[in-house]
Amino acid sequence: MLFESHCHLTDRRFDADRSETIERAHAAGVGALISIASSAADAERVAALTRAHRGVWGTAGVHPHEAGRAGADDVERVRELLEVEPRLVAVGETGLDYHYDFGPRDRQRELFRAHARLAAETGLPLVVHSRSADDDTRAVIAEFRGAARGVLHCFTGGMGLLEGALDAGWHISFTGLVTFRNFDGQEAVRAVPRDRLMIETDSPYLAPVPHRGRRNEPAYVARVRDGVAAVRGESAEEVERYSARNAFRFFGLEADEAGGTAEPSPAAP
Repeated sequence: MLFESHCHLTDRRFDADRSETIERAHAAGVGALISIASSAADAERVAALTRAHRGVWGTAGVHPHEAGRAGADDVERVRELLEVEPRLVAVGETGLDYHYDFGPRDRQRELFRAHARLAAETGLPLVVHSRSADDDTRAVIAEFRGAARGVLHCFTGGMGLLEGALDAGWHISFTGLVTFRNFDGQEAVRAVPRDRLMIETDSPYLAPVPHRGRRNEPAYVARVRDGVAAVRGESAEEVERYSARNAFRFFGLEADEAGGTAEPSPAAP
């Protein structure tokens, strides 16, 4: 089955058809979905969503874009939710974004470390966003080496960051960017070992070809699978199999807990 390791199902762009979106994903062979939180309030919405839908799990955390608005009570609320909501299975989305700089950089780094400490304390994995911040992201990974494990989602960084993350035992996840004609990350896609690679849509963002420019959704993770397979010179079936196995292991889930089908997934929609 396909495993959608990173999507934002609580985003307002899914308000009109959220349940239908999840069912379309299951129909497309997506057995498990991880809905990612961007703030403490969003994590509460994610928790409610996971209780209402089969095959959906979630995370709790504060995105770096929210760093300027988040306080200590937000991190504490994240901790509380992770303690009481069994279907919240990771810490994040956290990390650093120096491209948009929506939050002060020192506050982004402070929150990133707070999330890493929380991951180390709980044993839950860390979901990390990093854009135009390779050196500082790599420094935090090194600081928590052996204490916190994580994934660099929607990877677009340089080979130095990739090597630092892999050396620390981290996973790497790729999105529909791999299907874009101007995608320049082929070297990184090929460099990730089979047991450390995951796939995601990051929907509603970054719709893969041929849906580029429209709202993305979890069913399209099959297109990401196909794009990764093409770059790596592997079959789609191989990528689907090992990326799902990696995601189940990373998030501490069992395949028989998934809500979709274990049969071979249909052609990409």
